[in-house]
Amino acid sequence: MTATIDPFHAIAISRLAHRMAAEGRSVLHMEFGQPSTGAPRAAIDVAHRVLDTDGMGYWESQPLKERIARHYHDSYGVAVEPEQLILTCGASPAFVLALNCAFAPGARVALARPGYVAYRNTLKALHMEPVEIPCGAAERFQLSADAIAALDPAPDGVIIASPANPTGTIIPADEMRAIVAVCRARGIRIISDEIYHGLSYVGPARSILEDESEALVVNSFSKYFSMAGWRLGWLVVPPGMIDAARARMGNLFLTPPSLSQHAGLAAFDCRDELEGHVETYRRNRGLLLDRLPALGLNRIAPPDGAFYIYADIGHLTDDSLAFCTRLLEDTGVATAPGIDFDPVEGHRFMRLSFAVSTDRVEDAIARMTPWFAEQHERAAKQPA
Repeated sequence: MTATIDPFHAIAISRLAHRMAAEGRSVLHMEFGQPSTGAPRAAIDVAHRVLDTDGMGYWESQPLKERIARHYHDSYGVAVEPEQLILTCGASPAFVLALNCAFAPGARVALARPGYVAYRNTLKALHMEPVEIPCGAAERFQLSADAIAALDPAPDGVIIASPANPTGTIIPADEMRAIVAVCRARGIRIISDEIYHGLSYVGPARSILEDESEALVVNSFSKYFSMAGWRLGWLVVPPGMIDAARARMGNLFLTPPSLSQHAGLAAFDCRDELEGHVETYRRNRGLLLDRLPALGLNRIAPPDGAFYIYADIGHLTDDSLAFCTRLLEDTGVATAPGIDFDPVEGHRFMRLSFAVSTDRVEDAIARMTPWFAEQHERAAKQPA
């Protein structure tokens, strides 16, 4: 029997947004977690040279693996051998590989709710059981060691994301160590999604590898490196899983694009340009945190990192998909409905991505201000 997979509703919002743009409407895309900037200039220059000189083909870049291994040493002080790195076609295949290497069908894997929509749906597609742990404002929308310890029976695995999507929250170092201790004691395998590392506004995020060498780590070039369309990511596996991961990568996905691997290697040396993007996100974050309360959005998850605002709109709607659709149709501002990230409480939340230029954030606020005022007036007229 095939698994039933829920739709990714933000994709439907995006399709509507692109249709409106094709009709001549002005649209601001804040529905997806992708930078509006392109790949670093030097990476593009390398790609042009490669297109002119290399016929390309199936290929796995050893220099890129060595550079990523050095990144773990330089950034986190941990030793990762190049052979522990599986280059993938973005983070999504890396996540599939991680789950398929670590667990059998029927495995129970814990994760935070709210969380990235594909965690839950990929688990279902692989015939595994998502064990969702509700994490609200009191928990800063994040997993805790106590919550994992309270699960009975213990799950086979747990997915950690820090910074998280959709909230941007970061797990503190002491809590991360406590989570690792609980998972070791209970035999729970950890998969850590570190795709938003490099995008932090409260100090650097901690890699799970600093505390647990047997964890699997997913990352990619899509967020910090601003290379979402290049479809390049990686999976770090413990030494005992190298053969299993390589076999699955070769059979399921072959290799990531050769062109992207050349560009990705060059991107590692573009830190000044990339840190400039982070400063733009920092300004956007500050602008939204300062201005959204005037729109009546006072209950916001603390965006420690990533580039999202996850806001409670429960005082205005109990249907976040319809709400975000109306917002787009009326103002041209595309956002993501909370039900993508939380099938239980997400009907009263929305997510805005601020991975765009600051002038677009200012434009979005200007468009949304009268619209939200109208929604508050409408809500005030509803019978109690």
